[in-house]
Amino acid sequence: MSIWELSAWRLLLAGGPIMVPIFIFSVVALGIVIEKLWYFSAVHINTHKLKQEIFYLLKNNKIKEAIELCDKNVSPVAKILKAGILKFGYSRENIKEAMEEFSLFEIPRLEKRLGALSTIANISPLLGLLGTVIGMTGSFHAIQARAAINNPVTAGDLAGGIWEALITTVAGLMVAIPTYVAYNYCVSRINTIILEMERVATELVNFLCQISESQDVPKGDY
Repeated sequence: MSIWELSAWRLLLAGGPIMVPIFIFSVVALGIVIEKLWYFSAVHINTHKLKQEIFYLLKNNKIKEAIELCDKNVSPVAKILKAGILKFGYSRENIKEAMEEFSLFEIPRLEKRLGALSTIANISPLLGLLGTVIGMTGSFHAIQARAAINNPVTAGDLAGGIWEALITTVAGLMVAIPTYVAYNYCVSRINTIILEMERVATELVNFLCQISESQDVPKGDY
């Protein structure tokens, strides 16, 4: 019987106790991936369009409207724009400092649970290997015990024990490979968002300083 023809429950029983943490890791990894995909979908915006709209409002001295526009977006890019706009009229250093402080809180939120995903991708094949080694050890111990009582071991007995032992390695790899792919995808998306935040922050600082030099902009909370 092919391994693909076995039910999940039979695989769990055949692989032994090590299959339990591997199964738990698969469920946790799936949950993290679904959460991350939902988050990326929620925060996805047209950064160029948002930036142009906000710069237009700032140029026309519509500070509150620009802040309200940022509040309507849940994207980290919109939030970092708001952090800079709230310091409109202050020095370049103050504006940069406000956005840098915001990024110290926002970036860890972007990277939340990525460490767990990476750990699962790295530990799952090791657990599978551990299960295989334990299974092989048990098989050879059984062979030794049967040989001690002059009970011959057939090729079928040996193949059956090895087959069951290798199930954990297969399961570990089946969890690790898609988890690692998902981890790299999440890292790529997060790096893209961070780069957008840095680029927009730099453009906003230059734009606000340019307006401040050409207009008499009062300092204060908006």
